[in-house]
Amino acid sequence: MLLRFQVTNHASLRDEQDLSLVAADRHPERAERELAGGGHRAVPVVAIYGTNASGKSNVIDAIHWMRQAVLSSFRRWDPTGGVPRRPFALRQDPASWPTSFSMDFALNGVRHEFGFTVDDKQVTEEWLYYYPERKANRLYERKADSSVVFGRSLTGRKKIISELLRPNSLYLSVAAAQGHPQLSEVYRWFQSGLRLATDENFRTRLDHTVRLLLDHREQAESAESESVMGLLRFADLGVSGLEIEEPDESVMDDYRRLTQVMRDALGGRVRVEAPGLHSVRVEHSTAEGVFPLDLGEESSGTRTWLGLMGPVLATLTQGSVLCVDELDARLHPYLVDSLVGMFQSPEVNRKGAQLIFSTHEAALLGRNVRTELFRDQVWFTEKDPGTLATRLFPMTEFHVRDSLENLEKRYLAGRYGAVPYLDDDLMSEIAEAVGGA
Repeated sequence: MLLRFQVTNHASLRDEQDLSLVAADRHPERAERELAGGGHRAVPVVAIYGTNASGKSNVIDAIHWMRQAVLSSFRRWDPTGGVPRRPFALRQDPASWPTSFSMDFALNGVRHEFGFTVDDKQVTEEWLYYYPERKANRLYERKADSSVVFGRSLTGRKKIISELLRPNSLYLSVAAAQGHPQLSEVYRWFQSGLRLATDENFRTRLDHTVRLLLDHREQAESAESESVMGLLRFADLGVSGLEIEEPDESVMDDYRRLTQVMRDALGGRVRVEAPGLHSVRVEHSTAEGVFPLDLGEESSGTRTWLGLMGPVLATLTQGSVLCVDELDARLHPYLVDSLVGMFQSPEVNRKGAQLIFSTHEAALLGRNVRTELFRDQVWFTEKDPGTLATRLFPMTEFHVRDSLENLEKRYLAGRYGAVPYLDDDLMSEIAEAVGGA
């Protein structure tokens, strides 16, 4: 369960931006999840709206970067290569400004707060607290000189981990690599409790869908296998099944060798997209038989849906968090509405799973949808005209009466901001120029 994410100085997010998933109002008709000890209820869905280039994707990217730093800083970052960050570039001397990330989440029902600050060279701060009784308990704090102060609640081989700590690696990453019991749980939350769906990781997500199907085909009539096929049929894509071939080991060996050569030559910052582990063809049934088509012959909407099914089912099954960039891209609005509804529904989402997504689909705010989003589930991004930095703000900043107002109509009318300003005078000038050419 994710409660809050905060970022400063990442990509277009220059100043401190805070995304909250804590419910402002109680709505029994949505799958709210209460944190142990009370005091906080997490919403199941958060939608981020904004114009093109307003920074919506950078909010998702910031969550992705924080996750990757936890998973990769010790194992994959070049020990002498500094920190592969992306600070806000539209100001003087951007390298002199540090980047900070902080996340509040529930682990075993207890609220934890983990965060860190980096510059181009090193981690300058890192901290981990937990709240067993609503009061912060320190697990550890790390300073710019890599010295670490430990709380009484943290046990295990703390000193040995400190000796292995590099300036550009997180203490949490080192602790997990050394098998520290307490801190490995936090690491695993970032590893499997937080998922991302972007264009860059489509093949990985598709393989997730395929593995889910293969793992349970051996179990006759398993619930998971039926869920995959059910989602395929539900989308009304004309798909009857998937034809799957095991990966070519020689190709995978070549990929691994190439990746290692590139990392040796270019350093740990290099990223190489893995080839698909399985060859996938999509089956279509007609009166004349079953006909498999290569994935490249399918529509972009079919490919998008195939790449989402695995992460969606795993997230709902495990009660974890899924972040999707541009959920509405290449999917019909009815399908987007239904997918959001799976997370919003207490009957479907029984384990407290959460969906965070960026979108342009204003229909999700209207009255002609199955899934109703409430004011504490809607956020906006807008560019500051002076700095071109992104501002992230919630609908709760405005006076909104849930269920009584047409949020879609008010949003499109510009009542909440975060819509493009289209200059009609410029359009007239373009028309004249085109007409006179």
